[in-house]
Amino acid sequence: MSNTLLLILEIGTGLFWSLTYILIIFKGFQDKTYGMPMLALCANLSWEFIFSFIWPLELPRLYITIIWFSLDLIILLQFLLFGQADFRNKFYRKLFYPIFFLLLLIIFFTILFISYEFDDYIGKYAAFGQNLLMSILFITMLIRRNSTSGQSIYIAIFKLIGTLFASIIFYLNQGSILITFFSIATLFFDIAYIILLAAQYTDLDMRILNSLKLNIKRN
Repeated sequence: MSNTLLLILEIGTGLFWSLTYILIIFKGFQDKTYGMPMLALCANLSWEFIFSFIWPLELPRLYITIIWFSLDLIILLQFLLFGQADFRNKFYRKLFYPIFFLLLLIIFFTILFISYEFDDYIGKYAAFGQNLLMSILFITMLIRRNSTSGQSIYIAIFKLIGTLFASIIFYLNQGSILITFFSIATLFFDIAYIILLAAQYTDLDMRILNSLKLNIKRN
C-alpha cells in the first residue's frame, strides 16, 4: 500500500469516527441521555488512554487517538449525568457509579494485558475486538430502549464508514485472519443496525401519521 493511500485511509478513519462521536454527543444532549453503551464507553476510554499516553502511537494516529479520547470524555460526562436514569432496576441505580468505575478498571487492565501478552503495541486486536462488541451493543441498546433516543442513522452510517476504512488498512497491511473476521462481523452488525434504525424511524413515522389521522377524525 502506498503511503498516500495509507494516509488518506487513516485520515478517513479518524474523520468518520470523530464525526460519529460528535453526533453521539449532540444527540445525547438533545435527548438528555447517553448514546454509547457502558461497556463500549469503558473499552474506548481505556484503549484511547493506553495508546495515547502509555504506549503512544505513531503520528498521525496519535493525534487522532487523542481527539477521540477528548470526545469520549464528553460522552463519559453524558453517561455520568444521564446514565443512572436509564437503569430501571433499583439495585443497579443505587450501585450505578461503583459498577461503572469497577467495570472501567477491569476493562482497562484487560486491554492493557491483552496488548502486552500479544506484543501488540498499536492495539489492533483490542481495537477491532471492541469495535465488534460496540456494534452488537448498539443493537441491544436500540432493542432495549425501543426508541432512537441517543441514536441516529447518521451515527450508524459514519461508524460503518470509519470501520470500513480501518478494515482496509489492516487487511492490506497485516493480512490478519482474526482482524479480517472481526471486520466482516462488525460490518455485518453495522449494516443490521442501520436497517433496524431505519425500521424504527419508519415505525415512528407511522405512529405519528396514525395519531394525526385519529385527531383529524375526532375534530
